[in-house]
This record gives sequence, C-alpha cells and structure tokens, in this order.
Amino acid sequence: MTATLFTNARLIDPETQDDAVGSLLIRDGVIVSRATVDEAAPEDARIVDCGGRALAPGLVDWGVKIGEPGERHKESFRSAGLAAAAGGVTTIVARPDTMPPIDTPEALEFVTRRAADAPVNIRHMAALTKSREGREMVEIGFLNDLGAVAFTDGVRVTGDTKLLARCMTYARGLDALIVGHPQEPGLSRGAAATSGKFASLYGIPAVSPMAEVMGLDRDLSLVAMTRCRWHADQITTAGALPALARARDAGLDVTAGISIHHLTLNEFDVGDYRTFFRFTPPLRSEEDRVAMVQAVAEGQIDVIASFHTPQDEESKRLPFEAAAPGAVGLQTLLPAALRLYHQGGLSLPQLWRALSLNPARRLGLNAGRLSRGAPADLVLFDPDAPFVMDRFKLASKSKNTPFDGARMQGRVLGSWVAGTRVFGETA
Repeated sequence: MTATLFTNARLIDPETQDDAVGSLLIRDGVIVSRATVDEAAPEDARIVDCGGRALAPGLVDWGVKIGEPGERHKESFRSAGLAAAAGGVTTIVARPDTMPPIDTPEALEFVTRRAADAPVNIRHMAALTKSREGREMVEIGFLNDLGAVAFTDGVRVTGDTKLLARCMTYARGLDALIVGHPQEPGLSRGAAATSGKFASLYGIPAVSPMAEVMGLDRDLSLVAMTRCRWHADQITTAGALPALARARDAGLDVTAGISIHHLTLNEFDVGDYRTFFRFTPPLRSEEDRVAMVQAVAEGQIDVIASFHTPQDEESKRLPFEAAAPGAVGLQTLLPAALRLYHQGGLSLPQLWRALSLNPARRLGLNAGRLSRGAPADLVLFDPDAPFVMDRFKLASKSKNTPFDGARMQGRVLGSWVAGTRVFGETA
C-alpha cells in the first residue's frame, strides 16, 4: 500500500492533549510516525497538504441506533456508514434496540455480517435481558465471545433489582461492560420535558431531574455490591455528579457519558413544541447544561456521543409528548461539539478525549489515538468554516435533527478508515 504523508496539519492529540502544527505519516493502514515540522516524504508517499486545518483521530460514536433489523426505512448500515464518514465518525458503536433486539448469538452474527456494507468500523452492543423486557438474562458469555463490546437494554430500565444484580455478577466474571440508563422509571414514565416553570407553562408532561439521581443511586449501589464494570449512558444533571464522584472515590469501575444535544441545547429550545427537540432524558436547564460542560472539561463525564436515533416524519409529526424521542447525530456530532470549543468551554484536545479516546479505551477498541502503531482512522476538518445546517443534505435516511437551519462552524474535509479515504474529494 502506498504511504500517505499529511503535511501542514494542526494535529489534535487527545492522549497528550497537544494541539500543534506537524505532519503525520501512515502506511499499510497504520500510523508510522509524526513530526512537529514537515518531514521529508518517502518516495512512494502520497502527499495530503492539510493547509493548516485540524487532523485528529476519527470519532468513536458510542450509542448509535441503526434500523437493521426491523426499521431499515429509518436507517440502514449503509446509510449510517455514509453519514458517519461525512461526519468524521470512523467507528460506530451500535445499540441493540432493534426489532427484534440483538439478544441472541444469531442476531449478533446477522448484524455483524450486515455491517460489512458500511464504509466505517461498526461494533455492536448486545441487550442485557431477553427482548429488553427485564425478565431474563441473555447469554452474556456467548455474546461476549462473539464480539459484543457491552450489554445494555438502552432506555428500558430493568426494574427487577435482583435480576439486574445477577446480570452484573455474571458480567463481572467475564469482565464484560454493562451500560445503564440512570432513571427512576416510575417517575419518568410518560415525561417529555424537565419539570419547572417552562414545562408547566407549555403544559408538557414533565419529570424532575431527581429521577436521574435516584436511578443512578440504585445502579451504583448494585455496582458496589457486585464490583462489575459499569457505564452510565447519559448523565445530564448536576445533581448526579456527587454520586458519580463518590463511586469513583470508592474505587468502583464506573464511567459516564452524555449526548451532544444535552451539552449544546437546553429546555427552552423546545420553543413552539418543536418535536425535533424531544429527547430521552429530556433537555435540561441552562444551569445543568453549563455544569455538564464543566464536568466534561474536568473529566467527571468521560464520553460525548451523538445518540443517533433516526425517526421518520410520521414519528415526529405528532403532539410533542406523543412524538418519538431522539435525533440523528452522526453527521452533526462534530460541528455541534465545536460549539463548545468556539464558546471557550473545551479545547480541541479535551473534546477529542471525550469524543474518541475515552470511548475507545472504555470499550477496549484500538482507536482514538495519533501514536505510532495506531490505526489510521482520521478526520481532517476546518473548525472555523461556517455553514447553515440543511437537514435534507444529511446522508442519513431520516432527517430529524434539532440543528436544521442553525448557523454552525466546523466542516469535515476528509475521513480515513485504516488509511483509506472514505469521505472527501477522492473518496
């Protein structure tokens, strides 16, 4: 394979937290070397002049919904892969909340084969309980052996505490990772907004952020009892951070994530009942949003993800509380995250630590780095390029983005997977 030398690049390294101009040489799909100044190119090297733009590890997007099997009209592996490549996402970590769920070895083998249609890396989580119904544990051992990177029932909270404890104990013996959705299901059932004056004024069924705190307290108590590896998919309220800190101080193996929408939007963005802003959990107050940005900067929140959830028009053209929750995000994750950079809340290395390095490390994936020997999964982007988001130009089959019509900064110029360009001029 011909070598490629990226010259005049602003290298964003989440491992060293460096942001400096340099060059990067790749060969046979892996990174060979990097230099702080442009090095002499090997005779067989192809030159990519980055023009001073940013070159970083490709994003690892943890928690992507793909509609295969069951909802291929909303998103296929192929369309999700094209959207990911256009958004600088080089590794998708797919959710198991399909129809039927990924809860058997046969189902996992099926989606693994289907994922070959995509131009980016795709890894899969498996369900924690059969049919995600919280009544019977899946075959964690078999699914783990087949490559499931984690186990989760998604937003369906397992109410049977004894069953959840058994799942955690079994997972601990296999060193498998469980992903929880901190929420007290009784309080949060039917809620579409965060309780407060705004929700009351608009007459939207609401839930207190305390439901998240209560759910987190329960799950962390079970983690303390079983000593399993555990990750909170979304921590969205400042009230949950102290419990997370106590768990870590006690030596528990816990991490936490958040969606890019909860970092860049707040409860007032619902506006005139705009259902593209309907999420689970619901958007929080501005105070919570700011606290979460600070938590990412300080490392209390480890992972930022899009939680890409494609919904068709019929699912969204409903009264706000009846509309299906979620938004597409594979192609909007990077420019939305750059809002935090332009606002001064996070540096680019801090952002990429949460967008790429941390999710890869937590899931045991060889990704998210610019060091020698790392796979050449890369994204080249201009963090300052302005544009207006047009949802109809997204590669996803579904177009449900809250950023439609928004002024944004940050364009992806190219994406590479194992050294092969999958998006850009020569893709």
